[in-house]
Amino acid sequence: MNFDELKEKLYVAVLSDVLDQLGYTHQATRIPFHAYTGIPKLLGRCKTTLWADMFDRDKNPYELELQAVDSCQPGDVLICAAGDSRRSGIWGELLSTAARNSGCVGVIVHGGVRDIDKMRAMEFPVFATSRNPYDSQNRQRVIDLDVTVEIDGVQFRPGDLVMADEDGIVVVPKEIENQAIAAALEKVDAENTTRDAIKNGMKAWEAYQKFGVL
Repeated sequence: MNFDELKEKLYVAVLSDVLDQLGYTHQATRIPFHAYTGIPKLLGRCKTTLWADMFDRDKNPYELELQAVDSCQPGDVLICAAGDSRRSGIWGELLSTAARNSGCVGVIVHGGVRDIDKMRAMEFPVFATSRNPYDSQNRQRVIDLDVTVEIDGVQFRPGDLVMADEDGIVVVPKEIENQAIAAALEKVDAENTTRDAIKNGMKAWEAYQKFGVL
């Protein structure tokens, strides 16, 4: 599967629509994520980490987060499920550099990030819910990796396809991935046809009746 080609053709809303049609109605987030490095779209496979706040000295700082970063595979998107904590910026320039070296194509953080200017210069895609200058040491840590995590009621499972853009984030379960992608590509074509017809003067209701998409 060529992620670069799919990323150009697909977008979160159309994937959410086809997942709805397939009976998967809780696959997209509703909370706002911001593309902090200015790259508006991200597509790859979930590499998951579960984070927790901490209030004591960490005996093994950064241990599991570095393990997660170093074990990324080409095409992975690192998912940081941190409960939207504002205790620190858990992702920054050095983790981005190490993750990219392992083949990671971007990160989604349900929490804070930092070193934004440096990550922007790297052109590394970063979607997060906040920014925060504090270091994560003794404030937050990874407590598990490569497990199912949940963000805004949406489950992110290792290996599932995930896409992020300005509309939000959507997760495509592995077991229906091919079916969902085929349906999404078909819907994109139908939407393009409908748009052209409306531009050429066809009424919206007539276009919907003829092409069946909106």
